[in-house]
Order: sequence, then C-alpha cells, then structure tokens
Amino acid sequence: MGNRLSKIATRTGDNGTTGLGNNERVSKDSLRVHAMGDVDELNSHIGVLLCEDMPADVRELLVKIQHHLFNLGGELSVPGFTLLTAEELLELDEALAAHNERLPALKEFILPAGSRAASLAHVCRTVARRAERSVVTLGNEEEINATLRQYLNRLSDLMFVLARSLNHLHAGGDVYWQSERLKREAGEQ
Repeated sequence: MGNRLSKIATRTGDNGTTGLGNNERVSKDSLRVHAMGDVDELNSHIGVLLCEDMPADVRELLVKIQHHLFNLGGELSVPGFTLLTAEELLELDEALAAHNERLPALKEFILPAGSRAASLAHVCRTVARRAERSVVTLGNEEEINATLRQYLNRLSDLMFVLARSLNHLHAGGDVYWQSERLKREAGEQ
C-alpha cells in the first residue's frame, strides 16, 4: 500500500492523474477513481447524518458502516487487494432484517421527506445507489471483489429502512406519495 499522506498539497495531481494505493498513477477520470469518489461521498453524507439525533444502536451501526466504507474505498484504491469480506455483508443483512422488522408494512411508495434525519438517510440511500452503479461499471471493465457491489446494494436498502425508522421516531411516520390510486380509494370510503 502507498505511503500515508504526510502533506496534503503535493501538487502531484496537477497533471490530471492521481495515485492509487499501489503507487500506480491513473487519470482522475478513470472508472476506479469515480467509484472511489462516490464511496467517499457516501461516507461523508453518513458523517453528516451522524450529526442528527438518533438512537444509540443506529449511531453505532452507522459508525461501523463508515469504517466498512473506508475499507471498501481502500480496496478500490488497491487493485487486487481485499479488505471487505462476506462477514461485513452479513452484518448489513442482519441490521436490515432487525430494523425492517420493527416497521409497519408499506402501503404505497414513500417520499424522501419527513424529519431532517430521515431525509439525510434518503440522501445516503441515493448516493449509495450511485456508488453501486460506479462499482458495477468498474466491474464490467476490471475484475473486482463482488462483495463491494453487494455491500453497496444492501447498504442502500438499509438506508431506506433507517430513513423510515428515523421518520417513525421523529416525524410520526412515513411521508406517502399521493398517488391517484390512493386518492380514488380515499374518495370511495
């Protein structure tokens, strides 16, 4: 793995390239760098979400996810290196099941709205989907650990469930999309 940063303004990227963790230099516009950037952005959004009031177990889960995402980004930065394992994927599956179990069944699509914390969780969900797409695109060109793609897929699902949980905690519930079908059904009653 490359040297840890000891100074930030290295000027080595002024020519449009950046260094990977294996000291290889690649274009800042490469698929790998796009995927790394999307994962980094996702981790930053989770950091903003952590500024909100939330149950201790959700906070602990999100902090653990931040560490996993840092490992995921590290794996992307060193081609052929593995940091993220099926164990971290299993942790997401278990958290998803546990948090989803506490929620009422959905009646309709929901809007990314409600409390500030829930809305931020929805932003994390959408950025996770983008990061997943970037990793899929990279995987179509280069061999990568399938766990990376799977982790981001599960994480976006988890962020949806956490957004719902945070809305039930802070705003009283989900904000449903006002579909024409629901309007008709409400009018028939």
